[in-house]
Amino acid sequence: MINYVFDGSFEGLLTSVYEAYYCKEPPQKILWSRDLQENLFESYIHIETDHEKSQKVYHSVLKKISYPALQNAYYTYLSEHPDSGTFIYRYLKFGFKVGGKVDQYLTDERVLTVHTLRRKVALENHRLLGLLRFRKLSGDIYYAPIEPDFNIVGLLAPHFVKRLSSQNFVIHDKKRCIGAVFDQNDWYLTDIPNEIGITLDHSELDFQGLWKRFFKSISIEERTHPKLQKSFMPKRYWKYLVEKEAGL
Repeated sequence: MINYVFDGSFEGLLTSVYEAYYCKEPPQKILWSRDLQENLFESYIHIETDHEKSQKVYHSVLKKISYPALQNAYYTYLSEHPDSGTFIYRYLKFGFKVGGKVDQYLTDERVLTVHTLRRKVALENHRLLGLLRFRKLSGDIYYAPIEPDFNIVGLLAPHFVKRLSSQNFVIHDKKRCIGAVFDQNDWYLTDIPNEIGITLDHSELDFQGLWKRFFKSISIEERTHPKLQKSFMPKRYWKYLVEKEAGL
């Protein structure tokens, strides 16, 4: 049994799909090197990322399957599921066979698995669009820490580039030590240590105080429904919500 191992990048994954398509003995699985646990009864081939090959797969998916299929594959990749590479490979392989109709086969396990992961990633991205809280730092930079379940900082950034086009900001995924940085012209992803020294602007604490008082003033204690609140605003996101500090 042969398994392919890629470096964890989306380009590396697409390169693996390319190699699998042209090899005589297709791989059983495509695994991220980070999650690799070698088995004595299986063999492993480490795939070197190749930009040209990955681009060929990228454009082939667009041409022979569809743009939604490519998006489904990318969102599944962002889920960081240990078997996401294998799921994407099987989904695309099936897609190359049936073409643009692939997403109509919702009872097929290859399609259903990818759609399920894609929905989870999309849901978290949608939630954090409303739950992200920026803090103004000295130097006129806005900073938002997050610890999402999935690797979605690159999905969040374009939305806030449009909303905050006149501001410098950083969205910091402290769980993965990466961040999206915007300088009013372009945005890019970069490595950022989990713990960094930040200094709040002198006006930030005043704004936080106003926001906390506003949040408290609009709440009706007699109608408090913690279970319903958590369904819309899961507790795992409360850590960086200003209004939820101090038990508000």
